[in-house]
Amino acid sequence: MAAGPELVTLFRAATEDDLIAIVRLLAEDAIPVDRELTAEPLDPRYVHAFAAIARDPNQLLVVAEDAGEVVGTLQLTYIPGLSFRGAWRGQIESVRVASHRRNAGLGEALIAWAVERCRDRGCRMVQLTSTNSRTAAHRFYARLGWTASHTGFKLQPDDGR
Repeated sequence: MAAGPELVTLFRAATEDDLIAIVRLLAEDAIPVDRELTAEPLDPRYVHAFAAIARDPNQLLVVAEDAGEVVGTLQLTYIPGLSFRGAWRGQIESVRVASHRRNAGLGEALIAWAVERCRDRGCRMVQLTSTNSRTAAHRFYARLGWTASHTGFKLQPDDGR
């Protein structure tokens, strides 16, 4: 589905005032269902993470805002590298669209916007990861022209406490 300008008022850098809305979007995720904590006041770890992202010029936490409501988010990271003759990569993470706004083109528009930011920064490629069980997300990315080209591995040396 082609994304039209009527889908969202604005894609912009998130502010600390958006933090609770972003965490709520992350918490809508069912994989795993208890990963996020939405009680207010927010866990200070979210505030510290937001501050670290905000001060790093290679990080961009984005929100999609419509009529003052945060309806989507993603995090974009610009990664310098030696491979491909010193090419930069864009890494897209934590893509979320509010459940009541899904299947209307907003996710497509948000991804296209992020890819354009990577192009603006001179990134040679844009990459993302998606949990293996997210088959609907995989179909979505494939429909947008993304290729499932790699197998990713993760290690969690800390239990997050």
